[in-house]
Amino acid sequence: MASRHPDWSLEAGQCVLEALSEHERLVLPALQALQNAFGFVPAEAVRLVASSINVSVAETHGVLSFYRELRTTPPAAVTVSLCSAEACQANGARALVDEVAAFLAPVGGRSAEGEVDVVEVFCLGNCALGPAALVNERLLGRVDLASLSRAVDAARHEVIA
Repeated sequence: MASRHPDWSLEAGQCVLEALSEHERLVLPALQALQNAFGFVPAEAVRLVASSINVSVAETHGVLSFYRELRTTPPAAVTVSLCSAEACQANGARALVDEVAAFLAPVGGRSAEGEVDVVEVFCLGNCALGPAALVNERLLGRVDLASLSRAVDAARHEVIA
């Protein structure tokens, strides 16, 4: 399956960090820039970020491990983000999470075949159409297991193509 991100290397990571503006030369924006570029923040990037913006390795690792949105492993080909904010919960998001866990993988997990990551997010800005989900950047509203399954299948085919 085709990757949506370029391959990680120390040199490529350094290029990403060097492109940051003065206002972005903080731990969180630096880690976010690396994740945006490569799809994840590899372990080797912790020392690179720390030395690049003159903070400790411990501080950098602390930020990386604190924010659930930052990932330290490459993403699967398809990412399903399920909204767990109040409006979506009021419209059945918890039941959907349980169904997805039985069908694909639990929140924070990867499907058995390794192609789909399931993550929890808190608000996709689609509150009027809850429960909401995001499948590889495609926003879905009034999601049920059938519509989510169709979107995941479509995303799998897009990745293969």
